Amino acid sequence: MSTAGDEQPAAEGAVAAGNGNAELANNAGAEGQEAQAQQNPNQPSRMESFFAMTKSLILRALIIYFVSSFFRKPTAPAAGDDKSVANAGPKITAWNYFENGTDFDLHVWLSEEPDVVNFQQKANLLWLQEDLTYGDWSSGPTKDGIYSHNLKIKASQHLMNNGSVYLHAFVTRSGESPDPKSPHYARSGHMGHQQHQLNKFKKLRVNRNYNLLASEKEKLEHELKHANLKDQIVSHWHPNLTVNLVVDQTNWAQGSVPPPLDEYVKFVDGGKTYLPILFVNDYWNLQREYLPINQTTPELDLHLTFQPLGMFKWQLYAAKQMKNKWAGNMLGDLMAAGAVEETDEDQDSLKETLLDTNIYLLGITVAVSILHSVFELLAFKNDIQFWNNRKSLEGLSVRSVFFAVFQSLIILLYVLDNETNFMIRISCFVGLGIEVWKIHKVVDINYNHEQKILGVFPRISFNDKGSYSESSTKEYDRLAFKYLGWACFPLLVCYFIYSLIYNEHKGWYSFVLNMLYSYLLTFGFILMTPQLFINYKMKSVAHMPWRMMTYKFLNTFIDDIFAFVIKMPTMYRLGCFRDDIIFFVFLYQRWQYRVDLKRVNEFGFSGEMEEQAAAGSKKPLPLEGQASANGVAIEAAAAAAAPATKKTAAQKKKD
Repeated sequence: MSTAGDEQPAAEGAVAAGNGNAELANNAGAEGQEAQAQQNPNQPSRMESFFAMTKSLILRALIIYFVSSFFRKPTAPAAGDDKSVANAGPKITAWNYFENGTDFDLHVWLSEEPDVVNFQQKANLLWLQEDLTYGDWSSGPTKDGIYSHNLKIKASQHLMNNGSVYLHAFVTRSGESPDPKSPHYARSGHMGHQQHQLNKFKKLRVNRNYNLLASEKEKLEHELKHANLKDQIVSHWHPNLTVNLVVDQTNWAQGSVPPPLDEYVKFVDGGKTYLPILFVNDYWNLQREYLPINQTTPELDLHLTFQPLGMFKWQLYAAKQMKNKWAGNMLGDLMAAGAVEETDEDQDSLKETLLDTNIYLLGITVAVSILHSVFELLAFKNDIQFWNNRKSLEGLSVRSVFFAVFQSLIILLYVLDNETNFMIRISCFVGLGIEVWKIHKVVDINYNHEQKILGVFPRISFNDKGSYSESSTKEYDRLAFKYLGWACFPLLVCYFIYSLIYNEHKGWYSFVLNMLYSYLLTFGFILMTPQLFINYKMKSVAHMPWRMMTYKFLNTFIDDIFAFVIKMPTMYRLGCFRDDIIFFVFLYQRWQYRVDLKRVNEFGFSGEMEEQAAAGSKKPLPLEGQASANGVAIEAAAAAAAPATKKTAAQKKKD
């Protein structure tokens, strides 16, 4: 068994394409890392990112399923289909060109062309591993079928100027060569072949934030410094790569191989044979481990690994690579728009979690993520149902509804001002739409077409509904927001001053959005405190949407569990527990104000109304002539019914 040159440098190849800027690439790596560090000062932990990513994948899968099922149409069979199928006959099943026990050689070449290899330049031969056996899982230095090879590649000027370089892997029968000009060329050209681009292009963004209180001179220096700097697409390098040979004897039939496997299974001899399947695997290469290629990297390290691969793992890896191609269609472009870097970070978190986390904890995480998504959908559905069926606003905070619209608007503007993926933007749009829809359920909206704004838009006015203004709810709501303002506005002013002095921003618009978003994210839980105050004043909770709140409480409980299990910063952990205080106060109020027959529930009924309806259905109405004569009897019957009413109330309290 022999190898070609353990530490041999590969020679420079011919310059193909690529008009890059080497000078900008020299500094792009450091500036890009600095920019990312400044833009993302508080990164969540790996398990937290894995939990959020799993939820996002579940919701994304549901949306894709419903959208695809909506547009799917049943296809009517063509007239000649039956005849063509009848004449097609049985399909021919193919055999693997490499049977188990076949001796073969591995050839790894370097080229700057994706489809052409210069076999005459022997320095481009990166690795030659001879006398391997197909289906052997116990050979190699570690007796696991794995072989490795380390070398250094000399970076050509073409590569340092954002050019590309490709690896070509071949497997031939023992003693044969992939070179068509060689006398030992593979018989009939039958060999396994796969090419892979070694470098990867990543976009490095320039951080253009500055302190808004800086002097004009400092602002001018900052603008001059970044005037010639633009977001650059720079070639990056990762030192690790794995070449897998799929060990499998499945009898594939030409034309029936499912995607994405059909891209790797190549048939010969009229579909009777398929060539050995090579798969170049870089899945476990983390994005943060890629280094920029420039003038400071004249030599690049490369660690190659050869490993046999089973059918199941190959399907998983192939499906993962197919995801990037699937994202190229219209729906994928929309989902991935403006979030490539974020997706890479999420992928790194997922990979690190899979590598470092116990398999049982991973299974629990996936199961809990599914429950979390289901509870979110149920809370969403019950929230809409509650406000849609609501007839009375007594006991509900109307000002909280308007404040929720303001909060949702700030979150949406912040998301649009920053680069986030399509799914987050859609969820923010939907959330804002629901909050705006609630407005017409809590107030009467009047459109005055006689007094138009700018001569085009009708003047809009809001009037409180009678069930809100005629009760004491309006006064309690006003007092609650009055006390809330005493606590919140000083905190907002302090945070405004702190952010203005110590943080850098893109401009005043981004500063206001960042400040309000961070403030609402930190103190958003106080939005529910006015409702607590109204419940306390009215001594009742019968008007609350308890189904929706139950699902939200379950989600908060799930977040609390992960706050104990997952390693995360203290502020994130406190953020998970802050909502618990509000929910436990709600639960205490529900226990304290258990029975209130006078208060209407979320369906617009009270206990007294139900008892009156039940009493009216059991007793016949008196005749008009008998009304005055039987007055005393009616009063006596009402007095006799009083103990029954008390008994019913006690029974309900017991239930």
